[in-house]
Amino acid sequence: MNKRDYYEILGVSKTATQDEIKSAFRKLAKKYHPDVSKEENAAEKFKEAQEAYAVLSDEAKRKQYDQYGHAAFENNGQGGFDFGDFDFSDIFGDLFGSSFGFNFGGKTSNRRTQGRDTLMRVDLTFEEAIFGTTKSINLDVMEVCSECSGKGGMGEEVCHECHGSGTVTTEQRTIFGAFMTKTTCPSCNGKGKTYKETCKKCRGTGKVKVNQTIEVKVPAGVNTGNRQRVANKGEAGSNGGANGDLYLEYRVASHPLFERVDNDIYLELPITITEAVLGCKKEIPTITGSVKLTIEAGSETGDKLRLRGKGVEDVHNYRKGDMYVIIKVAIPKKLSRDQKKLFEQLSQTDLETNEMKKIKDYLK
Repeated sequence: MNKRDYYEILGVSKTATQDEIKSAFRKLAKKYHPDVSKEENAAEKFKEAQEAYAVLSDEAKRKQYDQYGHAAFENNGQGGFDFGDFDFSDIFGDLFGSSFGFNFGGKTSNRRTQGRDTLMRVDLTFEEAIFGTTKSINLDVMEVCSECSGKGGMGEEVCHECHGSGTVTTEQRTIFGAFMTKTTCPSCNGKGKTYKETCKKCRGTGKVKVNQTIEVKVPAGVNTGNRQRVANKGEAGSNGGANGDLYLEYRVASHPLFERVDNDIYLELPITITEAVLGCKKEIPTITGSVKLTIEAGSETGDKLRLRGKGVEDVHNYRKGDMYVIIKVAIPKKLSRDQKKLFEQLSQTDLETNEMKKIKDYLK
């Protein structure tokens, strides 16, 4: 039976880039892998896609294929391309995760792997978030074991199960023939070597938990939900890989007077009826100290006064927000006898506004 064209199998053109070829194979692998797919002929289609990708993703083999077609790979003893030494681990690791253990060549567990990033939530006061501060952060991190230098043991020797390759080959027979797969060696976890003695300090993991306190400078202007990266303070990497990073996520406490909206500050200012009617000057608090504010005569509840540049400094561009003072006319619930008389006298005068007269006229 004539074999299908590799480009046709992956659904790409002959001028496809490596990224396009890889993306096409990822889609087919996710769709047809025999351990996850329930589609008919999935194993055959998967093997076909696997073979096509092994050739087209290798520039040298792709050049051979473009020149000679399938004939370039017919003398390898399998009646087709031998992909036993081809590493599909990056594809299957991304698609299925390490728990599936797919490793069609290569020793993925023996690669340098960066440690995982960690996340910690940090509480800040309202003032700490606005003006910045230095926080002492106490945390537990996984670091490389100093006793065994991260190896997990002492007395290194070649793994007896995989003979140092880090992988074991298994044969899966299907109606389409033998299907050979390589998986990470369970004895050495892909390292190709074992140890005569397991490290007692890390119990063979190569990592130990360490408690440490670090000083972190919190920039001015952070807000709830903002994250700050602290490099190399995450978990330790594997096989000499770099540490991950620590991310601090901030949670800012509320303030008894001020409300923050992005970089603007809001203050609700209660004033008396007479202050609203006659106008006044009020001393009010801001985040940087008190200021004198002029309240115009005839002010009403809900009036908004703007103080430019009295807000929070932006954490990125250092521009300051504004402060908004919201007027709230306070109506007294209890009056002295003299106060009540004054209000009764005032009620005998004409205090109606045009809006009040409009409603009265409408009701007539």
